[in-house]
Amino acid sequence: MTDWDLRQAAARGETTPISAMGWVRLAIRALALLALILVFVPLHYLYRVVSYGSPFPMLFLRYAARVCGARVEVIGTYLKRDVFFVANHISWVDILALAGASGTAFVAKAELAQAPMVGWLASLNRTVFVKREHRMGVAEQINALKEALVDNWSVTVFPEGTTTDGQSLLPFKTSMLSVLEPPPPGVLVQPVIVDYGAVAEWIGWIGEESGLNNAKRVLSRKGSFAVRLHYLEPFSPEDFRGRKAISMESRRRIEEALVAIMGRPLRPFAHTVPPVRYEAKIDREPII
Repeated sequence: MTDWDLRQAAARGETTPISAMGWVRLAIRALALLALILVFVPLHYLYRVVSYGSPFPMLFLRYAARVCGARVEVIGTYLKRDVFFVANHISWVDILALAGASGTAFVAKAELAQAPMVGWLASLNRTVFVKREHRMGVAEQINALKEALVDNWSVTVFPEGTTTDGQSLLPFKTSMLSVLEPPPPGVLVQPVIVDYGAVAEWIGWIGEESGLNNAKRVLSRKGSFAVRLHYLEPFSPEDFRGRKAISMESRRRIEEALVAIMGRPLRPFAHTVPPVRYEAKIDREPII
C-alpha cells in the first residue's frame, strides 16, 4: 500500500499500520517529549513563583516541535507584542510551531480546557478559553486577552475552526474574533500562513481520523519535515467595522498569499469535519 493509500485510509477512520522501525521512532519521540515535560514544567512553575511571565512554555513547545520532526522556518517578521495572529490550521503541530517560534498564546473554545493533558498544557501557555454558550461578556473577554498579552505578548486564533489538508482554506468563523470587538487599544492583527509544503496532506488531521492515529502517524514518520510560518503584513482592526470585517480581511490576505506560495488555486475541502477537534465531547451546535 502506498503512502497516499495509507493517507486516504486514515482519513476514512482506519488505523494506519506502523512498521517495526516506526514503533521505535514513536517510542523514542514519546520518551523525548516526556523528558521535556519533566524538565520544563517544574522550571515553569518555579519561575512563576518569582515572576509573572515565563519563557519555559515557549521553549518546551519549540523543542517539542523539533522532537516531533518539525523544522520550523520563520518567513517575514512577526510582531513581538500587542498582536493578534490569525492563522490557517492543518495539524496539532501548528501549535507547537507557532508557540515555539513566537511564544504566542491561543484563543480556544472552552471545551479544550477539559481535554486530558492538552487542556493542561494549553493553560500553561495562557490559552484564552471562549465559551460558545453563555459567552463571556465583552469586558471579561478583553480582560482575558489583555492578561494573555501581558504574559505572552501575542495571541493566535485558528478561525477555520478545524484542521484542513493544506491545499484548502475554509470560511473563517467569527466567534473567536469577538475579543477584537471592540479591539483593545494598540493591538494589531497579523495574518499567518502555516505551510507544510509537500507533506501537508500527510501531516494534516482530516476526515474521520482519530487524534491518536494522527499522532502515531506523525511521531512514527521517518525523518523531519519543514514547517514554514509566513507572517504577513499586520493591520489595525480599528480600520474595519466589527469582527466579520476583520475576519474577511484576514482571510483575503491569507488566501492571496497561500495561492502565491502554492502556485495554483486552492481546491475545495473534501471532508466534512466537526468544528471542534480537541474536546472529548463534540458539541455540534453551529458557530456563528
